[in-house]
Amino acid sequence: MELPRRPRGDELLRPGELLALRRRLRSTAPRHDLTAVLACAFDHRTRMLPFIYADTRMAPAGVRAVGSALVDSGFEKVRIVLQQWNRRFQPSRMKLDGRIPDLFMVSSMAIHGQEAMAMIRDACRIDEASRPLIIAGGPRAVYEPHLFFNDDPADHGSADVVVTGEEFVLLSLLDVLLNLRAKGESMRSAFYRARDQGALDAIPGLVYPIVDRSGRPIELVNTGVQRLLGDLDELPSPVLGYRLLEPPGRRADLGSEPLPANRIRRLSPISSVVLTYGCKFACPYCPIPAYNQRQHRLKSGPRIAEELDQLQRTYGLRYFFGADDNFFNDHARTLDIVSTLAEAEFDGKPLRQRVRWHTEVTVHDTLKMREHLPLIQESGCRGLWLGVEDMTATLVKKGQNANKTVEAFHLLCDAGIGPHPMMMHHDSQPLYTRKSNYGIVNQVSQLRKAGAISVQVLMLVPARGSVLHNGTYESGQAFESVAGRVVQPWMHDGNYVIASHADRPWIKQINLWLAYLSFYNPLSLIAALRRRKAKLRDKRLAMQLVGMIGLTQNLRRTFMWMLRLAMGRFKRTVHPPVSSIPMRAVDDDLPTDTPQIITSAQLTHADKALSQLPG
Repeated sequence: MELPRRPRGDELLRPGELLALRRRLRSTAPRHDLTAVLACAFDHRTRMLPFIYADTRMAPAGVRAVGSALVDSGFEKVRIVLQQWNRRFQPSRMKLDGRIPDLFMVSSMAIHGQEAMAMIRDACRIDEASRPLIIAGGPRAVYEPHLFFNDDPADHGSADVVVTGEEFVLLSLLDVLLNLRAKGESMRSAFYRARDQGALDAIPGLVYPIVDRSGRPIELVNTGVQRLLGDLDELPSPVLGYRLLEPPGRRADLGSEPLPANRIRRLSPISSVVLTYGCKFACPYCPIPAYNQRQHRLKSGPRIAEELDQLQRTYGLRYFFGADDNFFNDHARTLDIVSTLAEAEFDGKPLRQRVRWHTEVTVHDTLKMREHLPLIQESGCRGLWLGVEDMTATLVKKGQNANKTVEAFHLLCDAGIGPHPMMMHHDSQPLYTRKSNYGIVNQVSQLRKAGAISVQVLMLVPARGSVLHNGTYESGQAFESVAGRVVQPWMHDGNYVIASHADRPWIKQINLWLAYLSFYNPLSLIAALRRRKAKLRDKRLAMQLVGMIGLTQNLRRTFMWMLRLAMGRFKRTVHPPVSSIPMRAVDDDLPTDTPQIITSAQLTHADKALSQLPG
């Protein structure tokens, strides 16, 4: 379900609050000499269209942002492990600076959840006395924090705490722990004392367990929805995070040194950067507006220009992808950013000649920005991903229709900006329709003729954090298993038909293949080759090659699922996924059988007693 909204006026941090926290930690962190390993979970079964290539050639922004925040806050001994590059990594064998890390953090999307839990279980194999504090985070943690805890008596593989927010929440947690930590005490021990004293309850954005004598979670405590950073200029430089990457390899432990700067461009030629957050639309299948508390957050033009320049100079990076929800959301602020990028010069060299950036927008806002598209292209923009979803607006209405979509694509192509549509296939949509553009193949073909560089076609599935999530289950649309095969987290990427009221859902699976095939095929490649003087020709050729290779992966990975849909029995579920462990808010009444937690009102007395302890 959607995240609840904080009280109006309390959605954002106070200006300068993140900066003040980082300054405070810089004075504290050196005394503790902590080591930390961040792991980005990745399930290689998700390697297919539309994610192939970028999934391993673009170091994720999330773990890099956390790494940057840690280094900027005074934690110098940090390593980032990408499971995309280090498939055999085993946390139980990791050592940094010659010792087991004090902190082990796992970031995961929902589709990579099984790999995240596998790493957490492996980390729990470390001897109790040496085990690091295990912190889970990422998109999966925001909406399903309970999945990082395990109440199975035979399997104690659980995180110690889950961060359901951004960098400020994690740094606030560390700030509390370091202020309580005694000399020589493990971070895990400091965390348990902070938990039992109620010292974590004033940090919105955490979920932690209350455990029994055996260490099994018997209750989860949720400290609430985070406060968001409003001014993204307060974020630390993304340059710092790239310095922490573990080199790709087959080893299970960590290398002695991080990835050299001169290898970053070759291994991660695309750099994801944060530009803006938030979208004014409220699509029922999308969790983005609720996550952002209906706020629009952004960086200033000068800050963005400075970051792109630093990343280009330091690592030779040239191609950037903005991690935006809708870059054109606020037209005035967008113009301020692109005008700055178009005019920016560093050491007499125009930035627009050295970098190329891409991001996500909507058809509606693209048309509103039509007269400014040449300026946007001049600023270095060379591609925009547009959430078309359905050209007929039957699935969702965002001010788009077939004519407006085609017009927007023509405007972008004329400006030298490649349009990349993102489409959704749904139950009521056929493969092909006569004398209309309602069929998915009709729409994909029309977009290709209008100048689309690539296409993304995904099946509508239950989206965590969206309005439609619970209803999809309660209506009996979602499959629990098909022909005895249980639906797994990695199958929620939109490439598998896992929710459908259709009598023959296997047809929907084939429709996805045919929709891609109508765009990526040898005939389209030949047509692009023959258009020698056409704008964006080279991009179309490159995307056709990537698309045809990726489509073979889609067919290989989803073929057996299609057969199960065609020949097996479906077991549907009418119950949305829920936590098997009871969860409560910090201000809820404590059950009588729950271990008592000292409240914040009692914390002062506890702190005084703690200060009298030796060390």
